Amino acid sequence: MKNHFFFDVIPTWIIILMPVFLISGPFLADFGVSVVALSFLVNSKKNNLYKFYNNYYFKFFLIFCLILILSSLISNNTLLSLKNSLFYFRFGIFSLCVWYLLEKNEFLIRYLFLSIIICFSCLIIDGYIQYIFGKNIFGHPLFNEYRVSSFFGSELILGSYLARFFPILFGLFIFLDNSKKNKLTLLSLTIIFILAEGLILLSGERLALFFMNLSALFMIIMFKEYKTYRFWTYIGSLCLILVILFSFPNAKNRLIDQTILDFTINTVDGETVEKHKFYIFSKPHTQMYLTAYNIFLDNKFFGVGPRQFRNECENYRVGEYSCETHPHNTYIELLSEAGIFAFFMVFGVFFIICYLSTKHLLSKLFRRKKEIFNDFEICLLSAVLISLWPFSPSGSFFNNWLSIVYYFPVGLLLWQRSKYRNKIKYEQKDKN
Repeated sequence: MKNHFFFDVIPTWIIILMPVFLISGPFLADFGVSVVALSFLVNSKKNNLYKFYNNYYFKFFLIFCLILILSSLISNNTLLSLKNSLFYFRFGIFSLCVWYLLEKNEFLIRYLFLSIIICFSCLIIDGYIQYIFGKNIFGHPLFNEYRVSSFFGSELILGSYLARFFPILFGLFIFLDNSKKNKLTLLSLTIIFILAEGLILLSGERLALFFMNLSALFMIIMFKEYKTYRFWTYIGSLCLILVILFSFPNAKNRLIDQTILDFTINTVDGETVEKHKFYIFSKPHTQMYLTAYNIFLDNKFFGVGPRQFRNECENYRVGEYSCETHPHNTYIELLSEAGIFAFFMVFGVFFIICYLSTKHLLSKLFRRKKEIFNDFEICLLSAVLISLWPFSPSGSFFNNWLSIVYYFPVGLLLWQRSKYRNKIKYEQKDKN
């Protein structure tokens, strides 16, 4: 009974409450992941759960962790770098525990769905209150007088949270929607989906809005049964976005005008100091990318160590914007901080997802054979895809908050693919 409480009950509730923890800040979420990972490691030893480790995912992940640790050991700031790489394995173990718990009790899906729905509903209500009245229910004002952040306060990650959890929420809805007859639930979710996409625009997070649209288009193209429903909810959200853009000039200035200026003009304190020159996303981004590239040229194989861009960039500065905490692109960060091996491993995952997605799409279009993924898996793949998307700015790959979001859908996907493989085995046995 005691083992059941520590190995099953506590990790289950941590996973269910993880969407809430991520809103509260990085501490509870990271502490929760550490507890889940430690619990599962002890549980694995006591109950011989080695089947969860005997797969390509974990072996691949383990090699990646070893590369990060080696990169830290040879860096100029070994102890500082090891703080990020030595225990990075907890995120992969967290995914394995999600898989294990779902295999034991599939009903966990329902509670997780309710947890995310409650988080989305609270953020939507509070976010629109903050935008309309200037303050949210806790008195947090709008950031810069027009950007919505809701419960996240000065952390401008509301849009990122909604965009990254949206595919997971939709996937859980698909998994639970067996009857496809609950019109009240469908109507409620439609309203939540549309309002969430509008709120992402009001958050001023252009990258989050791009990711929301990217995942939406991916799902619409790849879906088998929910294509029409997702298409019309997407059209509804686009209509809301257009209304917001025409009704609120600040939203239009941030999304359209500022984006055009960032690509072509450098401004200081609102005054144009340079124009008619093209930048990669913006002048600061361009200078950070060039600085990271120069770091990579001197440290090709293992980089300068995870989270060490901030400590090494001064030696490779190309302009006034060269130094930040990280280079603001996943793959450029991997090249400069972890080297070419880590880069190819992560990009390889992205390439495999693109390859299998293309194969799935061709099978669906030409009806050659059964599609590779079901609609639930398409949603989870969409969540992973936007996390690994190479052609946009991004947060730090080694940021704990983002790492939890990255690995959260992986556990669901591992469980679902394992379930599918077991089903195939049983079908083959029945035929024989």
